[in-house]
Amino acid sequence: MLVKRSAQWMLLSAAVAICATPAAAQKKYDIGASDTEIKIGNIMPYSGPLSAYATIGKTIAAYFNKINAEGGIQGRKINFISYDDGFSPPKTVEQARKLVESDEVLLIFQSLGTPTNNAIQKYLNANKVPQLFVATGATKFGDAKNFPWTMGWQPTYQIEGRIYAKYLLQNHPDGKIAILYQNDDSGRDYIKGLKDGLEGKIQVVAETPYEPTDPTVDSQIITLKASGADIFFNESSPKFAAQAIKKVAELGWKPVHLLASISASVGSVLRPAGLENSKGILSSGYLKDPTDPKWKGDPAIKEWAAFMDKYYPDGDKTTTFTVYGYLTAQTMVQVLKQCGDDLTRENVMKQAANLKDLELGMLLPGIKINTGPSDYYPIKQMQMSRFNGEYGELFGPVIATDISGM
Repeated sequence: MLVKRSAQWMLLSAAVAICATPAAAQKKYDIGASDTEIKIGNIMPYSGPLSAYATIGKTIAAYFNKINAEGGIQGRKINFISYDDGFSPPKTVEQARKLVESDEVLLIFQSLGTPTNNAIQKYLNANKVPQLFVATGATKFGDAKNFPWTMGWQPTYQIEGRIYAKYLLQNHPDGKIAILYQNDDSGRDYIKGLKDGLEGKIQVVAETPYEPTDPTVDSQIITLKASGADIFFNESSPKFAAQAIKKVAELGWKPVHLLASISASVGSVLRPAGLENSKGILSSGYLKDPTDPKWKGDPAIKEWAAFMDKYYPDGDKTTTFTVYGYLTAQTMVQVLKQCGDDLTRENVMKQAANLKDLELGMLLPGIKINTGPSDYYPIKQMQMSRFNGEYGELFGPVIATDISGM
């Protein structure tokens, strides 16, 4: 009888222990996740006017291959499905629907472009699909209240514009500014940030837009030079940024030249534009430029270079676009690690909004990633740089910008 009762007690104790197991320890999955796989969707301009950014998608794919080769995330392999939209919003919509409804991805990550992300933002939010770390600095992609399923990654264009304004007020308070900008929300965001920072203290004498479908921006540069401006803010994507730099040199115009960080790449923009033509150009950044000898011997640069050699040997080591792709992929992996065994879409967004002082080696020293439930702007710091004909020399302090007014 005693043996029988002991056996009953052991069974009862085991049952109680099972019931007491916290819910958090149980595996939870939404569509796109399982014990063996995490499906991540992506949309890139592998063709079209912004195809210079295609290397970002290729770098991300290579980094996820590295993670998979090392065993994945908690044993789960990343299935990265990336489609081309040619930087055409209608095509972006088509590819997003395919990823969500046919491929059944857990989330969409690093889709590139302001008008393209704008075209799918409402659809993804209505279906509660994470639109994570979008590849655009437009401020609207950090609107946690109205679009809780969408989050940016890089410093916003308004933040960057304010940083340039601060530099100009300190160094060229009597100047006159001419602006070339892409005719969409990204261009308008840059201008707003610049003007907000200037507070009317420096005159903007000319603003000329271009369309991504334009063959060149030569006529716009001629118009801007004729304005009499002695400061030129070049807010354009890589192809047009290189054209603008060439045309400025051809015309003999010698303004203080500010280049948006989205195009401040030696390999993708400055070298094609002509290194001599690009000399003296000012920009800002938040990641390490692999062409800068300052980072020679830096452990993070060595690690990145080894990754490139093994997983993306055809990739360009002189462009910051490969560094950018590497960093965004690292951030995504960190979020997935924080999710543990709760790979629901809701928890993915919860963890994306719970990044605390995340330091990644290829970010500039002092720059950290921070998010919160009402803070969907992961990077809010930048540092000025000046191109010396070979690489961008950093100068001045790391500048943090308040986002409360955005």
